[in-house]
Amino acid sequence: MQKLVVIGAGMASGRVLEHLFETDPGAFEVTLFNAEPRGNYNRIMLSPVLSGEKSFAEIVTHDDDWYAANKVTTRFGEAITGIDRERKVVISEAGETPYDKLVIGTGSAPFIIPCPGHDLPGVVAFRDLEDVEAMKTAAGVANGQAVVIGGGLLGLEAAAALRLQGMEVTVLHLAGHLMERQLDEAAGYLLRKDLEDRGIVVKTQASTKAIMGEGKVEKVVLEDGTVIPADIVVMAVGIRPAVGLGHAAGLDMGRAIKVDAQMQTSDPDILAVGECVEFDGNLFGLVAPLYDQAKVVAKTLLGEDDVFKMKELSTKLKVTGCDLFSAGDFADGEGREDIVFRDPARGIYKRLVIEDDVVLGAVFYGDTADSNWYFSLIKDKTDISEMRQTLIFGPAYQGGAQVDPMAAVAALPPDAEICGCNGVCKSTIVDAIGGGATDLGAIRASTKASASCGTCTGLVEQLLAVTLGDEFESKEAGMCGCTDLTHEEVRRLIKAQELKSQPAVWQELGWKTKDGCHSCRPAINFYLLADWPLDYTDDPQSRFVNERNHANIQKDGTYSVMPRMWGGMTTPQELIAIAQAAKKYGATVKVTGGQRIDLLGVKKEDLPAIWHDLNEAGMVSGHAYTKGLRTVKTCVGSDWCRFGTQDSTGL
Repeated sequence: MQKLVVIGAGMASGRVLEHLFETDPGAFEVTLFNAEPRGNYNRIMLSPVLSGEKSFAEIVTHDDDWYAANKVTTRFGEAITGIDRERKVVISEAGETPYDKLVIGTGSAPFIIPCPGHDLPGVVAFRDLEDVEAMKTAAGVANGQAVVIGGGLLGLEAAAALRLQGMEVTVLHLAGHLMERQLDEAAGYLLRKDLEDRGIVVKTQASTKAIMGEGKVEKVVLEDGTVIPADIVVMAVGIRPAVGLGHAAGLDMGRAIKVDAQMQTSDPDILAVGECVEFDGNLFGLVAPLYDQAKVVAKTLLGEDDVFKMKELSTKLKVTGCDLFSAGDFADGEGREDIVFRDPARGIYKRLVIEDDVVLGAVFYGDTADSNWYFSLIKDKTDISEMRQTLIFGPAYQGGAQVDPMAAVAALPPDAEICGCNGVCKSTIVDAIGGGATDLGAIRASTKASASCGTCTGLVEQLLAVTLGDEFESKEAGMCGCTDLTHEEVRRLIKAQELKSQPAVWQELGWKTKDGCHSCRPAINFYLLADWPLDYTDDPQSRFVNERNHANIQKDGTYSVMPRMWGGMTTPQELIAIAQAAKKYGATVKVTGGQRIDLLGVKKEDLPAIWHDLNEAGMVSGHAYTKGLRTVKTCVGSDWCRFGTQDSTGL
């Protein structure tokens, strides 16, 4: 059996192994090296891990059982330091490993601006799990402040995630508007506005002069003299192919390791895949072409004919609430025309660039539901002359009147691409449904559609509904990614099996993660407390953030504090205490519809102090931080009202 050595456990090399084992599982004896101390995981999902929306276990693509089942020898945490092409061995600190075929998938390295202080502790990139852990540690610092250098895809995802973790975040971007390579100025403005509404400070045309601090990061200094305090600095200004091994081995190099259409390097026994390769003068950073390359690598290794072809690419931003789509060429030019739809109040902007009745590019912000259809028009160079008048309104309006959106999905041609990350077209999904894949999980397992970034999930579900018709049952989603059980099922089993602790729930109900996640822990804590009030002790850390802090988190990341006022009654002393607290902590004062006084704009780190001051005045927290029964309004009652019948303020 031939020996195959794979260097790098990235997403591209993981897909190479999948294709190999699906086609001919016994073709190679595989050894997988990775400098990181872990195997393949979905790097696209690092942003949700940073924000706390997902755990690392949820983004692992290949676990230990998968490697064992496919007889892969894993050498994680072991970096390759050299390749001896004559002897056909790779060299690591642990020794030499022979190969018959070698796949280099070393990916890329983040570009770090060589400004003074760039090597201080606290300056991180955003490329792997270690970077995420460093940022999460910084987010745990009271009154933590983060500076993200770079307003591209990666930088903005990091900024949004750090903001969700409670940090004060400033984004520095050298260009005039955010994501200038993917967005025009109008869309960039809407994106900036959305981010600023979340409490993220955005500075464009900002050039970093130095990063300063005594022994660690303390501040960032701009060329214009502006000084920004920082506990952590995230560099997200681009990547460079990690090609040191290729250079040292004497492979044909350009800006990266040069490969041909079969993904072979200048050495026919060495192939390369992913961000470390250069094909026809092009470098790669998005996952869709990397997966196409992986398929070609696998076929080349197995002696099958296939070639890698460049395809049109699209861009989407993975920040919850920021719907963005960009594809094609949207630059101004002679002979080009724009079709633009704007709805500033709703934050919607759509722009199509057309030349000779063909859509060249598209930029959408705020409404991206039809992005796949427009992307197909761009890729296929479709003649849009007959639909020009209604083109901007999407596929549901073609023919003159709005129709059921499901009809638009049904009308998509068989070769319409549904999942851009994995290159899955409509016919592949329909065939999988015909083969028995009748839910989203089965579609993901059999076709990989919706299994990477997840932005096509809605379209895949629509295809399921259209194809299965009345047989389609939209399966109720599990309470979170840790389990397939619904809330009702978990509640029933807690009672039926007399589960009286969180570890008992994780173990007995087969949780996929050891300690649950931010989504399920509050629910389980509540169910246990409700079902076993005498046996279970409330876990404060498993409450929702509002309940933990006795405050309502607002859209800008600050909190509102609401002291209890029974029946709307208060005292001069309490009002003085509220006024002093509002002045001391810079809060906005609002009289609510529930006859209470709300203090808005309080910083997270000030919550213990403001409650201490209010408690000293005899005030406690109102029941204001859940979505249960709303407050009941009262009149002044029988004590004061001439027509009062009951003591309403004393109830």
